[in-house]
Amino acid sequence: MFSKEESARIRKEFWTSFGKSFPRKWLLYNTKIKGFNFKFVADRKKAMVVLDLEHPDEIINELRYDQLIALKNILISEYLLTAIFDDSYELDSGKIIHRIYVLHQTKFSIHNKNTWRDCYEFFIDTMPKFEAFFYEYESILEEVI
Repeated sequence: MFSKEESARIRKEFWTSFGKSFPRKWLLYNTKIKGFNFKFVADRKKAMVVLDLEHPDEIINELRYDQLIALKNILISEYLLTAIFDDSYELDSGKIIHRIYVLHQTKFSIHNKNTWRDCYEFFIDTMPKFEAFFYEYESILEEVI
């Protein structure tokens, strides 16, 4: 077991090492679409690349998710074969959101440095595909409002 301080230090080291090893400007929160964010997720049990839909207006959130459902076959067949669509993903905080994600299939723990390299490679392989999908269909995804 790790203390909170040690765990926080390891998490910081993981993300700092990722940024230094693979310096690149990622899209992430810069989609210019409110509540439409890409994220890297890594914790003690899993790693994933995600698209979170968290618009404060539930109707807009639903419409955006419906648009993505309409594009699901394209996303899966042309970009991310293993993408998972979850219309009620529960965050650690208890908040329920819409999440589309790709799960890192190899055993991973942010506390195990031996698993970091595979995770980083998963991140740099997967996120550009998510970004390419977004850029290709950005005009459609902006049309909700």
